This record gives sequence, structure tokens and C-alpha cells, in this order.
Amino acid sequence: MKMSLKLPHGTLSSSSESDSDVAGLQEEEKHVDDSDSDYGDGPPKKKLKHAHPDGPSSSKQSMENQSANAKSQGTYSKFAEKMMAKMGHKEGTGLGKFGQGRVSIVEASTQRGRRGLGLRIPGLEPSRDVGWDPSEEEIDLDEKVTWLPCCELPVPDIKTMKEWMTVGPKKRTIDDENQFCLEETLTSILQCKSVFDNLEPEEMRRARTRSNPYETIRGAFFLNRAAMKMANIDAVLDFMFTSPKNSDGKPVIGPNEILYFADICAGPGGFSEYVLWRTKGESKGFGMTLKGANDFKLEDFFAGPGEMFEPHYGVRGLEGDGDIFKPDNQAAFISFVKENTDGQGVHFVMADGGFSVDGEENIQEILSKQLYLCQFLVAISILRPGGHFMCKLFDLFTSFSVGLVYLMYRIFDRVSLFKPVTSRPANSERYIICRSLRQEMEPVRQYMHEINLNLNKLLVPTSTSDISLIVPNKILTEDGDFFDYICESNNSLGHKQVVGLRKIQAFAQNANLHETRQADIRIDCLHRWKIPDELRKAPSKQNPKTKFEELIGDENQDYISHPVEELTLDCLREIKCAYDFRCVVSGAKASERIYILGLGRTHVFQRTVKNPGNWKKIDDLRLELPADTLIEAEIVQELKGEGTGQRKMTTLHVLDALFLVGKDVRNLHFNERMEKLRKFVKCMTKLTRNDLVRIVAPDVYRLEEISLIVDRLELRRAKGGNVTHQVCYIPRHSLEQRFFRPTGVYIIKTTKDPWTIQWSRSSQRKYFFNTRTNKSDFHCPPDSIANVRESKLKSYHWIWDEGVKLLDQQVCKEDDSKLSKAVVLDHINRLLPHR
Repeated sequence: MKMSLKLPHGTLSSSSESDSDVAGLQEEEKHVDDSDSDYGDGPPKKKLKHAHPDGPSSSKQSMENQSANAKSQGTYSKFAEKMMAKMGHKEGTGLGKFGQGRVSIVEASTQRGRRGLGLRIPGLEPSRDVGWDPSEEEIDLDEKVTWLPCCELPVPDIKTMKEWMTVGPKKRTIDDENQFCLEETLTSILQCKSVFDNLEPEEMRRARTRSNPYETIRGAFFLNRAAMKMANIDAVLDFMFTSPKNSDGKPVIGPNEILYFADICAGPGGFSEYVLWRTKGESKGFGMTLKGANDFKLEDFFAGPGEMFEPHYGVRGLEGDGDIFKPDNQAAFISFVKENTDGQGVHFVMADGGFSVDGEENIQEILSKQLYLCQFLVAISILRPGGHFMCKLFDLFTSFSVGLVYLMYRIFDRVSLFKPVTSRPANSERYIICRSLRQEMEPVRQYMHEINLNLNKLLVPTSTSDISLIVPNKILTEDGDFFDYICESNNSLGHKQVVGLRKIQAFAQNANLHETRQADIRIDCLHRWKIPDELRKAPSKQNPKTKFEELIGDENQDYISHPVEELTLDCLREIKCAYDFRCVVSGAKASERIYILGLGRTHVFQRTVKNPGNWKKIDDLRLELPADTLIEAEIVQELKGEGTGQRKMTTLHVLDALFLVGKDVRNLHFNERMEKLRKFVKCMTKLTRNDLVRIVAPDVYRLEEISLIVDRLELRRAKGGNVTHQVCYIPRHSLEQRFFRPTGVYIIKTTKDPWTIQWSRSSQRKYFFNTRTNKSDFHCPPDSIANVRESKLKSYHWIWDEGVKLLDQQVCKEDDSKLSKAVVLDHINRLLPHR
């Protein structure tokens, strides 16, 4: 289907604008080049300077055009004719005694840049007569993904596949690899590429920038162009990655579940920035890439919350090298991902590996074979069943590369080879997209591991051998559906590449050619992919007080400074229904509660209940929070171990949430707020970052089950106490068996007056009752939900200080003036008629 844009006929211009003018308007941004110097994007390219439209280049070009016009018309100014006549000039002859002088006008210089004078590059000779026919190039924004037919064959066993592996002589040519494409396709690609062998890189970039219809899409407001490639692919696949659905069209991810993803060989992280932006605090990412210049640049994640992405570099974690070729690094990263996803693995994996192949562009596929393999291997090792995979590839002419695609074809439900429009037409880049990993993939994973072990032995400078086959050619060619698909893909993508290369060639020869459809195409694409047309800009440093007021709006702020009421005997008697309350164990005094505002990364501020008007930056704790996050918390000293080996760790216990990554959760039910909070904390937990304060979500209990809190109390030796053994609370889901000394229990009202929750003896279930209207409802009425403010104003703190005996074996003198465990539990039990 052709592009739906209504564009005027004749889409190429040959204007008098200079090359530098257009290049200036189409400035390349940081990390945009397709050539990668590592497994990820290459180093930043030098920005092209903007040229003023009325500057010297423009004036010179205008003069050249005027001269050319004068020559074509055969006329000169009267002043010039008069001056020439005085020197004896006659029309049709040259000057000089014998008329031997030049007859035609001196042509404008076609000298390019810093080339040597007179240098001639075959096929790239500058010429204003070279044109380009737009009909040679098909512009189709209604992209379609063509899938390989589903493979019904069972997965081969590991013994069979090991017999497939064939070792042959090391090869460094690709000219004869035409088994999976037409011979003319391969020949044309290599011939077109060779034209540019001697062209200056800057000239190549300028011609490419002017000729590519999709060039001005660039990275939008993301880190680099890779982010927009991911946005492009995700949208074309109906957001298969960021909003996965099952076969019935229902979301795979529940409302309180985390979307887990991994980004491998993908520094500086454009793919991940897009996913974090699209999912807006609902996802957690893991990444592995080479350490160094092409590492993840989380500080440049302006669009998405980089705080929810955790890099890992294999052996030694953050101190590793990130080399994916090393089996030990692979095993360490796989173990790390599984540990942080409850053993399930991630929902999808993205891979964008590549490295510089300057001077060896034609054999990029051969040089990248182990990179292809290791990305595939790690991906299927960390994917959960039903997960998806996307990986950048280049040419797919050799049997080794095609064999890798075949193995994926056997273990995924569907496989496609797709080149998005954001991938420049003139390069060989394409993406393999694998949908829904099958349960029985383990033999293929083991086989890929064996292949990599052998490649590590063979791909050394002294070796003359290499693995040439991993799947016999007979199997690859006799599977008709697979063979036809690969050939069709190679031929169609090869044709597009040849057209793209020829177009660049024409634009390199004629600097006056320009692709005028770029602006309209950019607007249409961004709309299709649901990407706002905005500029990339670094977040501004905001005033915490201003941001707080912006978030809270016109809500009454009285609850922010409201002290939690101490639970006394009179307060206890005011509790008429236990079902209206929830409980949370406290680890600090109620007066030490703080509200924390995150403005992104380490720009985190706090205000205390005692001093509610003053926001102070948290400098004494290493804490990171996404922008627009507002929570209520307390700082708690947790303990691990006993005796001389006991360690003390500062943690942040979050008591409630108001805003999470910009989402307003104030009006949600307390239970739902806690679910969102637990999800947020899990996304923020980074086991590799021991320098960060651990954020902890509280255990929440029903008031009628408050005895369960007591059951989790133990007497333990704790540093810093005046007695040998102290009462300690053991959290239900504590990492590393941590515990802390509790200061009491917060009793939080979750039902809004005049509603209350009662017990129906006839139905043997709870129901909601309105004390004003006497209305009953088995379902939760929306107006019965207490928001954050209403919960805070109707909460109590049962204080466990000296004189409150909680355990029978606890040695302490009970204080009759304080609420004892027996009094509280007895009152709560009396409120439960069904017991």
C-alpha cells in the first residue's frame, strides 16, 4: 500500500541551496550513526554546524546558477560585452591575436571538501546533471510484518543437533554466498557498496541525510535513533512488547504485575529508554553490554525513569566487563535475571549488538556470527515461556546465519525478518522478531551453548578453522516454507538496499538534490507510532516546594502535618468495627515520619511532620527516586545476622504513596495503594547497588488479624540496645532474613464514614453498611473508599515502648498505664462475631 500522505508531484528538488544549508537543518544528534564501535551504538558523531540561508555558501550557489543560466541563454551583460569588444572580441571566437582564447564560459568549481585537486572517484564524479527518479523508490508507511509459517516439527534432541555442527576453513569472503538469494541480488549489493569505498565519510553522511525520506524522524525526544526504531517496531506489532496480549487479546500483565524486560548489547540504552517511557513506571529492565565508551548512559534517560533499569556485566556484577562472548558472563547474567524475576524470566528481550567493520563492510555478517549467536543464546535463557525476542541482524547470506534463524524458527511460535522504516534503506540492517517462546526450547539452548564454546576456541588469530554449518544445508533447503521465506526476504531487502545505495550515489554526485518528503513523513510516522512531536531536552532543576504544590493541587494539606494519634484505651473503644482498619508495623517514632519527594535520580527531598513547610535535600542517604514521586516513609535501621557478625543497614520503609512516577494514587483504596507501592519498590530494588538505601514496602495486616503480627515477633540479640535480648519483628518477605526493632503498629482507617464493614451471619460474608442511609452492599461502593487524607486523619499508633509486654518470655515490667497486648487483642476479638 502506498503512503497515504498527499504530496505534490515531483518529490525531489534541485534547488540552489548549498549542501551545508540542508545538512545544517538536518543536524545529526548524539549516537545516531548505524556503525557501532562496540555491541551498542557508536561514539557520538560530531554535530554539523547550522549554515545561515543567506550565508556565503548560499550566495556562491546562487551565483553559479545565475552564471549557468546566462550561459544557457547565450547572453551577457552590456557592460561585459562592451568591455570585451574593446579588447577585440568577436562573437563566436576567443580573445587573442589568432582568436585562440576560450570561447565558452569558465565552469563553476566542483571541488568537494578536502579532496585533492583533480581527484576523481569513479561513479561519484560531481555533476549537476545527475538526477533521481522518485518512482524507483517505494515509500510505504503502512508497514506490514510478514511471518514465517508456524513450524509444527518437534524440537530436535541435543545429540542430533551436535552432529549437525560442521567445522571448515575460515572464510573471509561473501561473494559466493548466493544459496539463499538470487546471484544478481548479492552482486548488485556488493557492487553498490564498493562505489563508496573511497568516498569521504562526511560526504557519505551528507548525501545519506539528504536522500533518506525518513531521516528527520531521528530520535525524537529520546536518547538516540535506536529508541525510535524500537518505537517503530513496537507500534507496527500492535505494541506486542510494551503491552503484550494473549491469544484472546487480553493483557498478559496484570494491573499489579511488573513487565520485565532485558536489553543486551545495547548501550547507551535507547531501546530501554523507549520501553520505560512507554510503560511509565510499570516495568523493570535488566541490561548487559560492554563496559566503556558504549556503556548504558542512564543519566541521559530523559524520557523514561532510568531508576527502574539495572545494568549487570556478568561475573563480578557491576565490576564485570560485560563481554557476552564469555560463558561465565552469560551464566552470571542469566542467574541474576532469574533471581530478580522470581525464577520466571523476563517477558521480552531486545538486542542491538554491532561493532565497527570499517574496511570490511562486505563481510560484516561473517564477523558478526558469534555476536548473533550469543545474543540469541542469552535471550532464550532468560525469557519466560511465551516471551518475545527482537534482535538486530545484518546480511543473512551464509548458512551459519540462516541456521541460527532456523533454530529460532523451531522454538518460537512465529518468526519474522523485518526492516522498519527507521532503519536506513541503504544499510543491510534488519531485525529478527520472535514471538512466544515454547516450553521445549532447552535442547536448542544447550546446542547454542556448545556452539559458542567451540567458537571461542576457533575464533582466534592463529586458527585457520571455523564453524561453517550449524544446521545442514539439506534441512534448510528442504523445508520449503522456511527456504522460500529466507530467499524472498533476502531478495526484497537486498533490492531496497540497492535502490537506497544508488540514491545516495546520485545525491553524492549532485549536491543540489534534496528529498522534500522528509517533513511530512516524519509527522505521519510519529502520529502512527503514538509518539509526541516534541524536542529532546534535559529535565530542568525544579523547586521541590513548587513541584509539591503542582502535584497536590487544591487538596487540603492538613493531613501532611497531622500527628498520628496515639492509641489509648479511649481511642481503642472508639473502634467499633475491626474490618474498617489495616495495620502496619512501625520501625521509628511517629514524629519521625517524613514525606519524600523525588525529582529524578538523586534529586530527592524530604519534609518532616514537625516542620512541614521546609523541603530539605537528602544528602546523608544515597537515595534515588523517579521524578514526580511523593511517598510517606520512615527511616529504619534493619539488622542482619547475630552476635559479632551482625550488620546494621539503613532502610527506607514506605508507609503510603501519594504519587508514583507521576501517577496520582491518592484516591485509590489503601489496599490498592499498597499493591502499587509493592510493585514500585520491586522495580526500584537493585541488588547490585549496595551504595543505595534499600526501599522497603510494609507488611499489611487486617486489624482482625493483628495477632499475626505478634506471631512474627522474636527475642533476638540486637546491637545498640540496653538489654541482652530485644523484641524484633521479622518481615514476611524480608530479603536476606533481615529484621528490625518495632516501635509499634499503625492502625489505619480504610473505610470512609458513614460507611462501615459488617459481618452477615446469614451469608457468612462481609458487607458494606451505610450508617446514615441504612443501605447495604456486598460490593465495595466507590464512596466508601477512604483516600490518603481521610486515612491519615483517622489513624492511630499503638506505641510499643518500655512497659508494653508483647512476648511471654520477654523480661520487662508491665506498665498498667499503657495498652498491653492482652487488652488490644481482647477488644479486637470481641468485635468479631463470626469467631
